[in-house]
Amino acid sequence: MTRERNSPIELVNEAERAFLVGVELRGQVQLFDVKHSLDELEQLARTAGVVVVGRTFQRLEAVNPATYIGSGKVEEIKALREELGFDVVIFDDELSPAQLRNLEEALEIKILDRTALILDIFARHAKTREGALQVELAQYNYRLPRLTHQWTHLSRQTVGGVGLRGPGETQLEIDRREIDRRMAYLRRELEQVRRQRAQQRRRRRRA
Repeated sequence: MTRERNSPIELVNEAERAFLVGVELRGQVQLFDVKHSLDELEQLARTAGVVVVGRTFQRLEAVNPATYIGSGKVEEIKALREELGFDVVIFDDELSPAQLRNLEEALEIKILDRTALILDIFARHAKTREGALQVELAQYNYRLPRLTHQWTHLSRQTVGGVGLRGPGETQLEIDRREIDRRMAYLRRELEQVRRQRAQQRRRRRRA
């Protein structure tokens, strides 16, 4: 039987140039101020091999449900892209699927949030088979509701073929089903690794 090779998702490519974005909510007590939090985000980005070329933050009463930041700040970041030449914008919070999609459409660039960045770092540093499987499964759990044009071709239609449902199926539907299949495989592999580890512990106790 052919075994699938473990292949963690890489959301960040080395040598990418990143622009960081944070939000400070007025009237809310936060563990760290926004500048300190962006300093930490920059360190995380560097750990992922990314070059940080700039940052900005915005003080808001509440986050924008559509784009997280205000429309004026979106336009400001868009204008800075040509000047600074960044490839990815990293937000210092977790974005909803709708916010991620809207920001990608508005800025026409790859968007990541803190959660995606941390998962990427974990994937790069996972040392054990179980750890690598757990990280990849977490990445897919995060990625599935956030599938957008960034990594799919929503307008492309595929022809029928072995293993496909038939003509007229969008690439997004194929990607979703492929991720579901991969996640099921990862869960089976994790269960097998855990059973093997439990057996090894029992053998050591009997020895």
